[in-house]
Amino acid sequence: QVQLVESGGGSVQAGGSLRLSCAVSGYSAAAYCLGYFRQAPGKEREGVGVFYTRTGSKYYADSVKGRFTVSQDNAKNTLYLQMNSLEPEDTATYYCAAGSCGGRVWPPVIDSYNFWGQGTQVTVS
Repeated sequence: QVQLVESGGGSVQAGGSLRLSCAVSGYSAAAYCLGYFRQAPGKEREGVGVFYTRTGSKYYADSVKGRFTVSQDNAKNTLYLQMNSLEPEDTATYYCAAGSCGGRVWPPVIDSYNFWGQGTQVTVS
């Protein structure tokens, strides 16, 4: 089992920055993909960025490329999402998740992510 606990959301003005943290505990042999997803009201959940642990590769949604960065601190077992140049369209509940990747790292197979954090709200005005 893998447990994910998120922190770092909040409200920020457009152009500002936030960093989300996801503390990862437990173990699953097949949890090769660690990712951040977001869901805005009335919209489907979408992948923001994924870290493929087997190669260290990272993948991003086109809408956040150049603005968001996924990083990890292995000593702290923490996954981060640094969000810069935030836009009102980035307003959503953000989730970190872990899973087997479902045979494809990007675009993410959301159903293959069977461990989820509680979510944290990001509001950009």
